[in-house]
Amino acid sequence: MRQRIVSALMGLGLLTATAGFADGERAGDFDYYVLSLSWSPTWCALEGEARNSPQCDQEFGWVLHGLWPQYERGWPSYCNTTAHDPSKRETATMADIMGTSGAAWYQWKKHGRCSGLSSQDFLALSREAYNRITRPEVFRKLKDDVKLPASVIEDAFLKDNPAFEPNEITVTCKASRIQEVRICLTRDLEPRKCGADVIRDCTLDDALFEAID
Repeated sequence: MRQRIVSALMGLGLLTATAGFADGERAGDFDYYVLSLSWSPTWCALEGEARNSPQCDQEFGWVLHGLWPQYERGWPSYCNTTAHDPSKRETATMADIMGTSGAAWYQWKKHGRCSGLSSQDFLALSREAYNRITRPEVFRKLKDDVKLPASVIEDAFLKDNPAFEPNEITVTCKASRIQEVRICLTRDLEPRKCGADVIRDCTLDDALFEAID
């Protein structure tokens, strides 16, 4: 039913492929997950250093931006749920893969509440999803900043994660830099094709990819 409504709205030009839905959807109502991995040097250069984020004082590479419940088109956010919010201790345990405990709190508030899981189970699932993906070691070994095609990043992830197909991984750019790798997963964290609004890759041939300091 939801997909028919979305299709009708898109046909009328009232909803774009990249638009999310209004906040406050019912928890647990979604089609698949997007695992978003952020390249920490990019985030720090564009946002984190200006915020004096402790994440930028450490040698992070690919950090977990979030595990996002997703519709085939669009996404839920800030869902209504009876699940309790995580404690500060619980979010602090995610800092090793998310950069800060604040990132874990924000991701739970905006996306985790939509999973239909308890906060503890969602954080555990997020860690499991992160650990299932091999993050190519070659990127940590770079000594200097480089400019490269965004497709090189995707190819490296596909090589080190042979269970995935090209339409299940996408790379995003921001400000002419490599920003994120987004990986589409079933509710059971198995590879699956990304929706049309997720699958669009960065097409830059000279995206800046900063080495870890």
